[in-house]
Amino acid sequence: MIDYEQLMRWPLPPVTQAYTERDSIVYALGLGVANSMPLSAAKLRFVHEGAPGGLAALPSMAVVLATGPFWMQDPATGIDWQRILHGEQMLTLHKPLPAAATVIGEHRIEAIFDKGAGKGAVMLLSRRLFDVASGDLLATVGSTVFMRGDGGFGGRSEGAPKSHPVPADRAPDLTLDLPTRPDQAVLYRLSGDLNPLHIDAAVARAAGFEQPILHGLCSYGIAARALLALLCADDPARLKRLDLRFASPVYPGETIRTEVWLEAPGHAAFRARVLERDQLILNNGLAEFAPAA
Repeated sequence: MIDYEQLMRWPLPPVTQAYTERDSIVYALGLGVANSMPLSAAKLRFVHEGAPGGLAALPSMAVVLATGPFWMQDPATGIDWQRILHGEQMLTLHKPLPAAATVIGEHRIEAIFDKGAGKGAVMLLSRRLFDVASGDLLATVGSTVFMRGDGGFGGRSEGAPKSHPVPADRAPDLTLDLPTRPDQAVLYRLSGDLNPLHIDAAVARAAGFEQPILHGLCSYGIAARALLALLCADDPARLKRLDLRFASPVYPGETIRTEVWLEAPGHAAFRARVLERDQLILNNGLAEFAPAA
């Protein structure tokens, strides 16, 4: 059983990471930016260092930078790490992400909510991402971890963040279908998540899947690509916030449809599903963006 006080004091030292233009290109390829050719001028900016205006980083790349080691696997935490799930992902962008930089991530456990014995617990994590050269705060990254085996430790259950509702009374205002390649997970893992679940069929079957599944943060990034196109005319400086809840995995090769509801100037709700199985994969999405001038 976890010790709440000990876990809230768990040392999470800053993590420094240098990334290059090549890393930004590899990340974009892992999200399928070049899945169809020829590339538009807008897409070219994410994969070609010689593109007019220079190379641009996809805003969602902030979620994979300066992540640090998998500390929850340490037995001293008391966390049943084999039963944890990535529940939600949040991202607030304060400045456009450079195509190459050295960044430092300041990590923090914000809260742990007890859902009760046999019901699990929810841990809220945050990471502030700074540009070392300028000192600028680039992004605030948040996530929730559903700890299925760690409920009943005596903590509070109230106050957990609420997911953004998606309109149920009307059709989406905008949609975009983006295909994934059969080797999408093999490409995406080059951005840092080397879990064999996403490449080794034997590991995937042991985990209960028909075949290796796409990384959740790859699905997140593909939805971010769709929102960038639908709401921001592919201008990465206009995307300000991207929050969602993970609902179900994607198999590489499936098509992801992102559905968007415009709620107010600069605000939209969204969700995503795979067309081949009509399966909801991302839900309760909230996007904030700068409206066109």
